[in-house]
Amino acid sequence: MEVHILQLLDGAKKAEGLTVVIDVFRAFSVACYLVENGADEILPVGDIGHAYDLKRANPEYILVGERNERIPEDFDYGNCPTHLLNVDFSGKTVVHTTSAGTQGLVNAIHANERITGSFVNAPAIVRYIKNQKPSKVSLVCMGYSMKQPTEEDTFCAEYIKASLENRPVDFEKMKEVIRNTSGLRLFAPENQSFSPSSDFDLCTDLGRFNFILKAEEKDCLLRLRKIDV
Repeated sequence: MEVHILQLLDGAKKAEGLTVVIDVFRAFSVACYLVENGADEILPVGDIGHAYDLKRANPEYILVGERNERIPEDFDYGNCPTHLLNVDFSGKTVVHTTSAGTQGLVNAIHANERITGSFVNAPAIVRYIKNQKPSKVSLVCMGYSMKQPTEEDTFCAEYIKASLENRPVDFEKMKEVIRNTSGLRLFAPENQSFSPSSDFDLCTDLGRFNFILKAEEKDCLLRLRKIDV
């Protein structure tokens, strides 16, 4: 099994084989919380205009996402697990668009299979990949708004790669480094209304969920399907 770590939008476009698109802070942590809270279907989209079009055509859909980390106009929720933690999404279809994670999913067009990646379900991702036994795995780190690599996404990729290769991982050390580097923005007082510090622990709760989210195309839309592992 070849395992490659790739970065940002260029990495997503080059990804081949079983591809894990990683966005820890916060898109693909949020996606797991949405599913756990009952969301019937998540439609990850890149273009925010597409998200608005889907809402206009289907008023019952829920808009979740961000641009520049903040909730876009007329969206129901931002890209914040803290604010979604106690919301019941049972039976709802969620349209999810973000500055990095969902962009990677829609652009990984050469992948044989696309799944989302975050620490909250990283052990399940490892189990899934080991069960699938692909010849090639691409771990795509989407970084901050696709502009620069971030510690949390790169460490998540390194965690998955090391676990696939049966090498030990010091996750607590990773978490400490993240807290003092790219994770600092989650603790900034001016960001608390849209990016509260509690998001840090919710997004680094390793192995909280025992499922993966697989992106499958249907009717010209990507849809995330929960697979228990």
